[in-house]
Amino acid sequence: MAASKPWWQGEGFRAALLSLILLGVILGVWHLATLPKAASGPALTPEQIEYMKLMGKDPATANGGGGNSSSGFPTLAQMGAVAWEHVRNPFYDNGPNDKGIGIQLAYSLGRVGLGYLIAMLIAIPLGFAIGMSPLVYRALDPFIQVLKPISPLAWMPLALYTIKDSAASGIFVIFICSIWPMLINTAFGVASVRRDWLNVARTLEVSKWRTAVEVILPAAAPTILTGMRISMGIAWLVIVAAEMLVGGTGIGYFVWNEWNNLSLPNVIFAILMIGLVGMALDAAFGRLQKAVTYVD
Repeated sequence: MAASKPWWQGEGFRAALLSLILLGVILGVWHLATLPKAASGPALTPEQIEYMKLMGKDPATANGGGGNSSSGFPTLAQMGAVAWEHVRNPFYDNGPNDKGIGIQLAYSLGRVGLGYLIAMLIAIPLGFAIGMSPLVYRALDPFIQVLKPISPLAWMPLALYTIKDSAASGIFVIFICSIWPMLINTAFGVASVRRDWLNVARTLEVSKWRTAVEVILPAAAPTILTGMRISMGIAWLVIVAAEMLVGGTGIGYFVWNEWNNLSLPNVIFAILMIGLVGMALDAAFGRLQKAVTYVD
């Protein structure tokens, strides 16, 4: 019996160590890129200083302002302070345009969950029908191929015109953009079930409903989960873009609002939160996919 390797020699530990090294390199480059630089050039006139103040800029950090200048990009210390302020009280509510990052994420996740659920309830049964019937597949394939590549931003004006509600329009756009990977993968998974298993079920005179539930569904589950995983990534991507357009609440609106306020640290923090939530959603579907995958 071969002896197991120590934990520090495992593949997972080495991958985590490499990730930490890459993170350190990125943070180091960030720190060096935002270091203050010595000022050069002529000093600013009083009129220029007043204009910079009106524009929300600090004359002391401008080139030629008599002090140090920086790239304008937030430093790691500034980002740390902003992140702490958001994490310290993520659920505060001071009015329509001043809500905590937790509330903004909750609104976005709620819209994503509802649109995704509607897409799932339609895509999986329809995918079964397409996968089990070549006739249905040939009839619906042209519509799928035409609708699948349409951008979510192209759907938004039509949704706003017909639905006349920004929140419902965002949910519709999530639905229409996330349905296709689930539909296509479900149809492919059902059509790829081994004929031997279907022939055995037919020989035993198993009903079509029982065959679908006890034979086809378990066999196609890994492929279906793959489509659901891709669809969730698309849904989370779409809601951020949709909320930037329709406004109101949500993490996408938060990014756009902070950009209008010229608060770049808040924009960067929101981008990081979008990435972290997306990674968590993908990891959850990845675990579910492994749970239904059979290994010979």
